[in-house]
Amino acid sequence: MNIFRKILTGAGIVFSFAAAAQERIHVNSFGLAPNTFTDATTRVQQAIAACKDKPGAVLEFAPGRYDFYPDSAVKKVYFISNTSSETEVPDKTKTIGLFFENFKDLVIEGNGAEFVFHGKMTTWVFDRCENITMRHVTIDTERPSMSEMTLKTVTPQMVVAAIHPDSKYTIIDGRLEWHGPRWGMNIFHAVLADTAKGIYTYSSWTPFLKSRAATIAPNTVQFTGDFSGFKGEPGNVFTVRDGIRDQAGAFIQHCRNVQLDHINMRYMHGLGIVSQFSEELHYSHIQIMPDEKSGRVMATFADGMHFSGCKGNITITDSHFKGLHDDPVNVHGTHLVITEKVAPRVLKLRFMHHQTYGFQAFFAGDSITFVHAATLQGYANGRITAARMINEREMEVTLGGDVPDGILAGDCLENITWVPSLTVRNCVFEAVNTRGLLVTTRKKVVIEHNRFYRTGMHAILIADDAASWFESGPVQDVLISGNTFEGCGYNLAPDNNYVIAIAPENHQLLKGFMVHHNIRIAGNEFRIYDYPVLTARSTGNLSFVRNRISRMKDYLPQGAERPAFRLTGCEGVKVTGNEWQVPFKPLVLLQSMTAKAIKTDLPVIVKP
Repeated sequence: MNIFRKILTGAGIVFSFAAAAQERIHVNSFGLAPNTFTDATTRVQQAIAACKDKPGAVLEFAPGRYDFYPDSAVKKVYFISNTSSETEVPDKTKTIGLFFENFKDLVIEGNGAEFVFHGKMTTWVFDRCENITMRHVTIDTERPSMSEMTLKTVTPQMVVAAIHPDSKYTIIDGRLEWHGPRWGMNIFHAVLADTAKGIYTYSSWTPFLKSRAATIAPNTVQFTGDFSGFKGEPGNVFTVRDGIRDQAGAFIQHCRNVQLDHINMRYMHGLGIVSQFSEELHYSHIQIMPDEKSGRVMATFADGMHFSGCKGNITITDSHFKGLHDDPVNVHGTHLVITEKVAPRVLKLRFMHHQTYGFQAFFAGDSITFVHAATLQGYANGRITAARMINEREMEVTLGGDVPDGILAGDCLENITWVPSLTVRNCVFEAVNTRGLLVTTRKKVVIEHNRFYRTGMHAILIADDAASWFESGPVQDVLISGNTFEGCGYNLAPDNNYVIAIAPENHQLLKGFMVHHNIRIAGNEFRIYDYPVLTARSTGNLSFVRNRISRMKDYLPQGAERPAFRLTGCEGVKVTGNEWQVPFKPLVLLQSMTAKAIKTDLPVIVKP
């Protein structure tokens, strides 16, 4: 009888949970219907509030369009990594369309709904949420902060361009002025898109800025001036935006177990989807690309996905990145420089990069490593017992033991608790003038079965630095397998257009010390237009095996003949068993290392 009661009780618990999980809160219950083109912001926030303290709730939208305006949006101050300096954006207030704070066990079911944002906004924020899922949503902007025009005629004295209907402009005193809801443009960052070849290169608005503009037909402008140095051709799409990252496409902070599924980001203003000090992030079937029907070529103002100081597992699967003004995916931590030893166990730290500061980068209980900035060598470990922000630029941390001896000027602390593992699988990276994927994390990394199509810079960059972006840290277990790389690196020609770059910024090589370890590049297909394939610095146990390398035709001119591999200060390298279908003999260049450090079936050139 007691056992029977226990079974009933258990069944009751399961039944109650299932019932809670099925509780659906419909946005239209708050007097909001789709496709009205009126401001949905307030009523959506009311529906969000109705889900609070209801674990297992589903916030459900009916299919259709919902418009979000800044006037009724949530305003909150957030300091977001890699965004803006004190002078670029003194006020860090974000204008947020959908705001979720301290939610637990919530599903946001879009049912294919389209969220259209007006003005410069952060589309959504998850702040201190746990077990939150967003799915089946499309996000776009009524007037993207990216302006686009297709070149029709190009001569040394004149350009005629068709302005995209979404790119609002006015001609004042012969000068074209781009503008949108409550914004104009004073800073111009330009990328020229050759969509036929899939080549996206840096350009300049300067010749247009100095020219005289006149409308000669609806949405068609003639620019008269000096275009002798302009490299655009008829059919190219000229894209231009302001350089200030005052918002983010979306922001996820101090969250655990976030799932994004079947999300289409048609345009994002600012840095992109930024995940900061969050854990267990799983993003599947994400499209960061313009709607094919829109006629636009750019989907983001800057990055696609940016992960700063996260931990647990990050997975990005079955996703497509196309049309970005910066990197599709960047995963890293942040080095803070040691500026003062306040007491035997107390240090003062400082954020150094002008666009990264203001957020707490260390917490009580975190494990840390002391890092020599010049060599990137971790020379002592410790544990944080207390951490506090002194001001927006500085932190004070207390250690569980005494500060080690041997600290040099410029040395840093790296947080090795907030370090994620990363899996990127079955994704496409294309139509980007920068890199495809940036990885600096010491946990396991798997990059497999992806397509990197004509990325302007390295398809994959593994960095680590304590002098420029201050993005940490070393990698220790990376598998790059089953990927296809085609026509990558052209914006770094002629000297650095390697498909994959392992490039820690250690300005001093230390004998016997490697920054990065255990990188296996195996079973991939490389379709190269030039000679370079891989460059690596200060890497131990690096293998490039069983890959197939072929030469592209009729794409871009190749440069002067040079080695396919450039290795600097590496150990335990293996370059064997690859299939070469190229009209040249691939060579390996070794610098600051001997031939004993590599096993290869290719000719080797050794330089000091």
